[in-house]
Amino acid sequence: MEYEMKPMNLLAEFTFEPKKIHRGYSKETLHIGLGNKDGKYSIEQRPVSEDMIEKFTGGRGFGLRLLWNAVKDDTKWDDPENEIVIAGGPFCGITQYPGAGKCYSVFLSPATKQTYNSNAGGYFAPLLKFSGFDALELQGKAGRDVVVFIDGDNNKVQIFESTLDDINAYYVSEELHKYFSKDEKDQRTVSVISSGEGARHSYWAGMNFSFYDVRRKAVRLKQAGRGGGGTVLRDKGVVAIVVKRTHFTGLENDPADVSVIQKAGASLHKRIHDHDDEQCRMRSAGTAHLTEIMNDYYLLPVNNYKFGRHKDIDNISSWTYVKHFTQGMADGCWYGCSLACAKAVDHFHLQTGPWKGKEVIVDGPEYETAAGLGSNVGIFDALWTIEANFYADHYGLDTISLGTGIAWVCECYELGLINKEHTHGLDLHFGNKNDIMELIHRIAYAKDDFALAVGKGIAEARVYFHEHYGADLETMKKIGMECQGLEASEYRCQESIAQWGGYFLTLKGPQHDEAWLIFMDMVNKQLPTYADKAEALYFFPNFRLWFSLQGLCKLPWNDIEPTDNGLKYKGLEAAKVPEHLQNYLNIFEAITGKPLTAEEMIRQSSRVYNFERIFNLRMGKGTSAHHVAPDRGLGPVWEDEWNERPEYFDGKLAEFGVDIAGLSIREKIDMLQKFRRGQWEELKTAVYKRRGWNKNGIPTLKTVRDLGIDYPEVVALLEKHLKPEDEFEAE
Repeated sequence: MEYEMKPMNLLAEFTFEPKKIHRGYSKETLHIGLGNKDGKYSIEQRPVSEDMIEKFTGGRGFGLRLLWNAVKDDTKWDDPENEIVIAGGPFCGITQYPGAGKCYSVFLSPATKQTYNSNAGGYFAPLLKFSGFDALELQGKAGRDVVVFIDGDNNKVQIFESTLDDINAYYVSEELHKYFSKDEKDQRTVSVISSGEGARHSYWAGMNFSFYDVRRKAVRLKQAGRGGGGTVLRDKGVVAIVVKRTHFTGLENDPADVSVIQKAGASLHKRIHDHDDEQCRMRSAGTAHLTEIMNDYYLLPVNNYKFGRHKDIDNISSWTYVKHFTQGMADGCWYGCSLACAKAVDHFHLQTGPWKGKEVIVDGPEYETAAGLGSNVGIFDALWTIEANFYADHYGLDTISLGTGIAWVCECYELGLINKEHTHGLDLHFGNKNDIMELIHRIAYAKDDFALAVGKGIAEARVYFHEHYGADLETMKKIGMECQGLEASEYRCQESIAQWGGYFLTLKGPQHDEAWLIFMDMVNKQLPTYADKAEALYFFPNFRLWFSLQGLCKLPWNDIEPTDNGLKYKGLEAAKVPEHLQNYLNIFEAITGKPLTAEEMIRQSSRVYNFERIFNLRMGKGTSAHHVAPDRGLGPVWEDEWNERPEYFDGKLAEFGVDIAGLSIREKIDMLQKFRRGQWEELKTAVYKRRGWNKNGIPTLKTVRDLGIDYPEVVALLEKHLKPEDEFEAE
């Protein structure tokens, strides 16, 4: 095969003896030390203890424990001791049940300044595991641009000096797939982690995990997009991490009883085949099926979350995207996943940027991208969003933070907080497609001070805008959909008190992988009391976290359901999808040989959930002071938002017993915000109590002892921060 790159010089090599996987674990990790720009590399195998398996399970749990051991209390994201830890879990790599190719990347985040974890599909995690490792730890900083190669066929780890001319993701992935393969067919045995030019400058840079699509004969990318993992990767001097493993059967996990997994998988495959078209249409539309549903319920973010629906929704509906997605082709990102949500646009001709005129494959857009780089920036043009999606992936930029961040910038521009002089000639009104696309390109290459500031994220950009442009800081805080340094994902949460918690009472910022409770709370009225909301905000963050421990994708859990689920179960119980929950319990035992109850499932997760909260406390965060909801997240901020639904908002005030006669719209907005601030505080109190935390949002000693994570260093840290006056009174 032909490739453009020059041969790479070998800098270091390590030969390993792979441990056989038994019941889901090899019980070994691979630690790669890049030195500290001194050219000294270290590569070693490290054992995984039984305590690690018992308390942290795998995936995200392993990542957090290994990172805890690697860093110091004052470690910053760009210090050499910060690690990127990539781990699957006991399920990772099975092919008999859909959605088992996931892994989690854990690191100290440049965006949030605390721990972060981000998931990705693709082939990397299974191939790493089949090479004999439960986790990969990458630490230190290389003195030059390097490519790390894990050769699972020949049991070697090699570090090469990169000769790649371009560090953008599609180029890097395509070249390295060819470089490490014998022929076209062999490319499917390779997976590459890369980022892009955005990782040099922006805190929004994620990591792209590749897989080779044999039907399209092309490299596809899946993203661990959030939190700045790509920024950390680039800071370490790593252009790419490559793994290769040629021969595998799908039974490498050595399960205790593969027949149980096969039976559960066959049942789910049939359900997907029979009912996906009438439920979520994942095989034809992927997650983009949500776009018009969110619009119907005023949940679609429009113009920086100001509005919840738009008259031009048909231009970006799933039906529009379905016309662009290639149909009738398997779109799973790991073997055995018939949900096949990894949609792609083939033969797309780029109109802008460094690859203008080139024909490419675009992975997605998924719903978050369709909304974030669509309605939220005021653009209702599917082709524009597809192009923005491609370049975001190519540059390594997270489409969620990019969309939410640019939406905030557009509102700042329309409010006159920034102007054309500040933007270096860009007109950043909502919907201005050409200039918003140009901003994306400028962010990737940090072409000016404005683009560089925007790429650092809302939390840092608003300080820069205030100090250099004189923009009002309080106004920017009100309209910035950000918490803990992370931009919110693409759901308008104003009318769901429970979802306020699902965004702003999270471990790592406002993303929806902890809890998506809007329909239960706002539409179906299944969470009427604060106790109900708190219970949901205890159960679902723990339940969803469980997927991240095992190496599982969440989508097969509830994006396809038994047709009688709503008849058999109600409320919170129905939302658990009990039949699928039981599948996971059965499969866990079938893989590991260890029985698992629904209660112990949540306990597994709760250990890691509380450990992560304590880890963030160690890094100077992890208290109530960092659980801050912006005004835009709780309700209208400006008059035009109120006027979009005046009768609705008047009715909301009436629920508080307010006589609205004679009140101006400004007075109504201020009053509603005041009432909702009170509801927010009540929610925080209820959630903290249910989670076993104190009033300051810190896990109590009783909680960590009950969970068995009362390690001496954990207890010592808590004893420094827990205060008697913050304890809740015993009931």
